[in-house]
Order: sequence, then structure tokens, then C-alpha cells
Amino acid sequence: MKHIDAAATRAALPFGPLLDALRTMFVEGCEVPLRHTHVISGGATGGTAEAATTVLIMPAWQPGGYLGIKTVNIAPGNGRRGIPGLHSTYLLYDATTGAPLAQMDGDEITSRRTAAASALGASYLSRDNASHLALLGAGRVGSLVPAAHRAVRPITHVTVWDRDADAAARLVARLQTDGLNARACTSAKAAVEGADIVTCATLATEPVVQAAWLAPGAHLDLIGSFTPQMREADDACFAGATLFVDTDEALAKSGELLGPMSRGVFSAADVRGTLADLCRGGRVRRGSDDERTVFKAVGTALEDLAAATLVWRASQAA
Repeated sequence: MKHIDAAATRAALPFGPLLDALRTMFVEGCEVPLRHTHVISGGATGGTAEAATTVLIMPAWQPGGYLGIKTVNIAPGNGRRGIPGLHSTYLLYDATTGAPLAQMDGDEITSRRTAAASALGASYLSRDNASHLALLGAGRVGSLVPAAHRAVRPITHVTVWDRDADAAARLVARLQTDGLNARACTSAKAAVEGADIVTCATLATEPVVQAAWLAPGAHLDLIGSFTPQMREADDACFAGATLFVDTDEALAKSGELLGPMSRGVFSAADVRGTLADLCRGGRVRRGSDDERTVFKAVGTALEDLAAATLVWRASQAA
């Protein structure tokens, strides 16, 4: 079995080809069972209760093609240990024979496919001339969003806000070296005002963006929250908006959607469709330049498999 490290995984996933791979996989489809979630009790260390570790196991396969399994370990207590709180690995197999092919860096696959899925949604739902991107959240995934969106829209101006002002400043400095007009903002409101596309890539449990801040015709892209306890947008962001999700699973596990639905802001029937529907065509997307569009993603193993297949093929061609 081949080992493909983080650098090689990253190098095999430039956003142009990755977007093409995601689009193709959403059109073709693959088998994606519900992900397994397991909690490992933290126990006690030195008389202090240790935070539990959550394990996610996410398989996907195409009959006659490849089988992939991503394992994600989330350990909140790692902050005290001075190491990252999330570790993931990806194993790729031949789906016909079951033979193992490669182990890849799961963190690179996850972050890059998440940013690419964000851009893929925007390629269908944002205005064609969208040039101002507001980014709330300058972490691992958020830092990749501008490059991903530049692959589908003429982004020239990026405003960034993060609870960690230093993180926002570091990202802005990097974006400026890439030739973008980038600016760090002291508030989420200041970053959002006037933006054509607003991407939220945070782990917030309370809204960081309000509908009152959004410009007419803005596209709101929500990719940070992925549990029933998390949310990034207030209820008003969804009222009257054209709403798409990455997969139907979002309606079952996203606090971003479950909360407003429970309060009658919209119903599941109001969701226009999924990312697969957008990629396959035949669904109404944006009706006018002043229409607000919202895309909510929680991630899917389909995206991981598309990215891993790209990495494997690149390794074979090297």
C-alpha cells in the first residue's frame, strides 16, 4: 500500500481539477452510507475529567471503481497538549478486489474538498460578476476559500473577519501577496457589508452573520457548522431565500437548518435541491440579481472519494 503524505496530497488537489472532479462525481453519484459516529470516554487524568474523543468513520464507493474510508478523530482536550484537536486519515481501496491502494492525508483532503464544494455551490448560485468575497473564519478551511472561489468567479476583493484578529491578519497578508485587494475587519458586520459572496467557515454555536448586513443579491455560503448544536446565520438569512444544501443529510443534522425549521422560518419542502441537482441541471437556481441565495453544506464522503481518486491518479502518473 502506497503512503501519500500531506505535501503530495495537497499538490494533487489544485482547485480547477478538484472542482471538475467534484462536479463529475455529483453527476455520476456513488454509494454513501450514513457516517458512523462513536464517542470514546475521556476518563480522568490527574484527577481532572478528560474530554471525550469523537470518532467519525465515513465510507463511500463506486462499484467497479474505488472504495474509500475516512477516519476522523476529534479530541477537544488536545489544546492542553499543544497538538491539533483533529486528525484524519484516508484509505483508498480497489472496490472490486478490496485490495488496499493508498493511505493519504485526510486533513488535506477534507479541507480542500470543503473549500472546493463551497466554490462549486457558488458557481451555480452567486452572480456571474461576483467580485467581493467576505470571509468569516480564517482557519484551515477558510484560508482556502478565496483561492477556490477565484477558480469560478472574478474575485478581486476579500474582506476577512475572525475572532482571532491575528489569524485574520496573517491570512490577509498572504492574500495580498497573491495579488488580491484584501483587508482584515474588526467586526463581522464590517466584513459582510457590500459583499457579493459571504462565506462562513467557523465553528460557531451562535450566529456570526445577520441578514440585515447582507447586500441585495448576496450569496450566503455556510460551510462551518456540521452538528445540531452549531449555527452561523440568524433565522432571517433563510426567510424568502433560495436555499440549496450539499446533500439531504444536512436537513437531519445541521443546527443551521433544524433551528429555523423548528421555528417555522421555512420547511424542508422549501429547499430547492442539493449540489447534485445543481450539477446535473434542471433546477431553478438564481431568479434575479437581487435574489438572496443560501448554500448550506455539512460535508459528504462523496467529496472525499472524488478528491482521493484525483490524488491516487496523480501518484500513478508521477
